[in-house]
Amino acid sequence: MKIVTTVTAGLVAMLSVAAVCATPAAAHPYDQYIRGRSFFGALFGPSIARGVVSYPTNQKPGTIVVSTAQRRLYLVLGNGQALSYAIAVGAAGYAWSGVNQVTAKREWPDWTPPGEMLQRRPDLPRHMAGGPDNPMGARAIYLGASLYRIHGSNEPDKIGQAVSSGCIRMTNQDVIDLYNRVQIGATVIVQ
Repeated sequence: MKIVTTVTAGLVAMLSVAAVCATPAAAHPYDQYIRGRSFFGALFGPSIARGVVSYPTNQKPGTIVVSTAQRRLYLVLGNGQALSYAIAVGAAGYAWSGVNQVTAKREWPDWTPPGEMLQRRPDLPRHMAGGPDNPMGARAIYLGASLYRIHGSNEPDKIGQAVSSGCIRMTNQDVIDLYNRVQIGATVIVQ
């Protein structure tokens, strides 16, 4: 009987932790189609799992800091902590750094590849409506007047790699979480 109680208490504790870390309920009908890492991958995959980390900084809470070298995005929480997310970054020749602001946010955004991308990849569609097969993923966070975005991905296996044309990619689950936390006007530092 004691063993059952211990296992039950451990399971309740684990479910309580999962509930605290859960993303708010899906707001868009396409959210039911999200593909990405599994529940167990999220719990036990430390190289990709989102989590609170020690992050001493002078940046104010709500600031996003992208470390292209670490392939991590940090949302500053304050008190020396940040939420850390795994990301994919720009491939060789497409990486960039700088400071910008969040100017817009979109759920299941449409995608229109820029002219430079179409020159390199004439096989790409000229426009693609938002949805589960769109490479922009579940959410997009627009950075100033630049062509760069922080967005989801329909290729979660690419997270952790340098593969994009400069955008910061996240799993759809993580970009929904970040989207729900970040405010228009937030500072974004890419280094």
